[in-house]
Amino acid sequence: MKDFIRLYLEAYRGLSTPAWMLALVMLINRSGAMVIPFLGVYMVNHLHFSLQDTGTVLSCFGLGAVSGNFLGGWLSDKAGHFKVQLVSLFLTVPMFVLLPQLDAVLPLAIGVFTLSLISETFRPANSVSVAYYSKPDNVVRSFSLNRMAMNLGFSIGPALGGFLAAISYRFLFYGNAIAALGSGLLFYFYFRNLKGNAGPKQNPAEEQTDEAGRSPYRDLPYVLFSLLCCVFAICFLQLLSTLPLYYRTVYQLSETQIGIILAFSGVVVFSLEMLMVHIAERNFTVRTVIVAGTVLCAFSFLILNLAKGIPVLYFAMFVLCLAEILAMPFMATITLKRSSLKKRGAYMALNALSFSIGHVFSPFLGTRIAGAFGFEVLWWGTTAALTMTAIGFFFVMKRMRL
Repeated sequence: MKDFIRLYLEAYRGLSTPAWMLALVMLINRSGAMVIPFLGVYMVNHLHFSLQDTGTVLSCFGLGAVSGNFLGGWLSDKAGHFKVQLVSLFLTVPMFVLLPQLDAVLPLAIGVFTLSLISETFRPANSVSVAYYSKPDNVVRSFSLNRMAMNLGFSIGPALGGFLAAISYRFLFYGNAIAALGSGLLFYFYFRNLKGNAGPKQNPAEEQTDEAGRSPYRDLPYVLFSLLCCVFAICFLQLLSTLPLYYRTVYQLSETQIGIILAFSGVVVFSLEMLMVHIAERNFTVRTVIVAGTVLCAFSFLILNLAKGIPVLYFAMFVLCLAEILAMPFMATITLKRSSLKKRGAYMALNALSFSIGHVFSPFLGTRIAGAFGFEVLWWGTTAALTMTAIGFFFVMKRMRL
């Protein structure tokens, strides 16, 4: 037991103070993340949209995320990651206040697109900040710390959101606005005059290529890797779209019960990510960890078809959390290692773009497949897609010598 505690604490040692503050900003921001997990349920139950219209609006969130990540990456290289994050955090506040006033498909789709466009410019800039303020030998764990804070916030947000939604859905939007304002103020006052470092070093071959101004879109192995990340994201991000609808329509769970399951996922990731990343970083190759995470993701959706019952939902969510812990932090690490300071924003934007495209196609395809063929077919298809993705990761990363 003492060895376990020592290993657990060791995972947190050596992280810079700015890395902890970035994590705190993320925690406050994500603690208000009540709207997105419940947006599909809100549209079906409160606004009485069809499943297809709901999927369309959720896809508009993804389209905004794609645009926001392009814009955020470009602006990070041009204007700096501090300004991009600050503007993004403050501009989301009025958008969250506006959204509950929109109750038709087209206006809500436009509003959701605009919100996502603004909020998702934050992602590539934040990734650059994590690298900039981290000690070079702690970058992976700094990313994990940031994600840990995000998931702790994600456990608080949906749990609170489930209770608020039972009273009024408007409270979800206003809660998000308050959290965005609080995180923006903390970010401004702590980071406005803070200096960082250059982040992790590239190997000599990569430095020579980067000095020539290599675009991430000309880095073929990285483009293939990003495409695989995109497929992974399309499958994984059903956590925010079709899974809550599955809980509601198939299991007839209330908003409060759905919020508790989503909160459970955040607690699992918060509790285990730093420890698991620390162990994986020391004992396994990046390729092994990402492939294992992708296989576990496939298994988590397969479980939903193999057995039924509320405990099964929690077990499947637990496995999905393990998949997230193993795969996602190391995907960001590969992005850092392939990029130079000059092109880091562009590389981060392409990495974030992979997940933003997932936000487009995950609800669009998921709701249509579920509506036409049922959720069971959707879960079989998701399992097959992730299995093929794991094989793809193995061979592409072998070519990247990872």
